[in-house]
Amino acid sequence: LLGKWQRINEEQGKTIFENWEKTNNSEYNGIGFTIQNNDTISQEKMKIVETNGEWNLLVKTLEEKEFIPFEISEIQEGKFECKNDTLDFPKLIKYWKNGEKLNALVSGDSLELLFEFKRIE
Repeated sequence: LLGKWQRINEEQGKTIFENWEKTNNSEYNGIGFTIQNNDTISQEKMKIVETNGEWNLLVKTLEEKEFIPFEISEIQEGKFECKNDTLDFPKLIKYWKNGEKLNALVSGDSLELLFEFKRIE
């Protein structure tokens, strides 16, 4: 997950990036943003934090006042998945390594988005 990633399966005219870094042994910070016509049209801040032995993914868009928590329900070598059943979308977020690529799946009741990223740094 660490590093800078660019989505390779995005619609033409948009470019999505995710950048992740390790802050310490119990916190990782990420930022995701979408660029269209040289303008940033969306941005979200992300954190993976460990508190009392429990890991959570926290996500905050520019529209939200606070981070939305997702409980990490599964962690394995090269992949993790997190859930928040109180939301309509997304309820589930998964990340997994696919060779040199990084994949993410964001899904809810009636919508599923698949992201495929290549490392750019």
